Amino acid sequence: MTQTVLMGLLIPFIGTAAGAGCVFFLRNNLKDNVQKALSGFAAGVMVAASIWSLIVPAIEQSSDKGRLAFLPAFIGFWMGILFLLLLDHVIPHLHVVPDQAEGPKSKLTRVMMLVFAVTLHNIPEGMAVGVVYAGLISGSGGITSGAALALALGIAIQNFPEGAIISMPLYAEGKSKRKSFWLGVLSGAVEPVFGGLTVLLVGLVVPAMPYLLSFAAGAMLYVVVEELVPEMSAGKHSNVGVIAFAVGFSLMMALDVALG
Repeated sequence: MTQTVLMGLLIPFIGTAAGAGCVFFLRNNLKDNVQKALSGFAAGVMVAASIWSLIVPAIEQSSDKGRLAFLPAFIGFWMGILFLLLLDHVIPHLHVVPDQAEGPKSKLTRVMMLVFAVTLHNIPEGMAVGVVYAGLISGSGGITSGAALALALGIAIQNFPEGAIISMPLYAEGKSKRKSFWLGVLSGAVEPVFGGLTVLLVGLVVPAMPYLLSFAAGAMLYVVVEELVPEMSAGKHSNVGVIAFAVGFSLMMALDVALG
């Protein structure tokens, strides 16, 4: 079981590292349409994961509350939203759209603030994987190894373009390929860290599982609406992002059902 959990926590990180490795094979920065497609795909994966892998199980685990079965998921969801809202205000970072810095004033470069932005939204993804594997360890809520693997794979797939979105601009601004690669890799390092911390707290997680599942969902959906949707829909050819969103959503939905 330990090996299964460790691999599950590392799968999303491997996705980010693989994406960052694109800097060794691509010469130019990613085109706008490609970035729209990648943002849309990531958004689709995260929305589907939030629904099928997190919110639905949270409600099912509270079925003994009858008509109030939604309440733990409702509370946890809002806790996740407010947690990301707090991080959004205390961590300096930069969104691609509208190309403005957020959080406290900082002397960090534009690209480094973009790294912080990706790192920021990797936190809820790591927590999501961690809480699902914590549920698998405890045997609570009917979480299967297939469902946990589906979530880890889905997040790894959408992490691949994120790694490239970090490493390619760093290289374009004059950093070496090696340094650009490692900065891209480090942007995803928070995922196994936060996932591991969640698993280590499994004794505390089990009684609050519905709250924590929906907490991760709320945090992920905050990232989708606040960051990824504007990126995929800004400017011309926003339909590229929409189609990519549909592809990501349907792929994650299929993975969750097929492996769960």
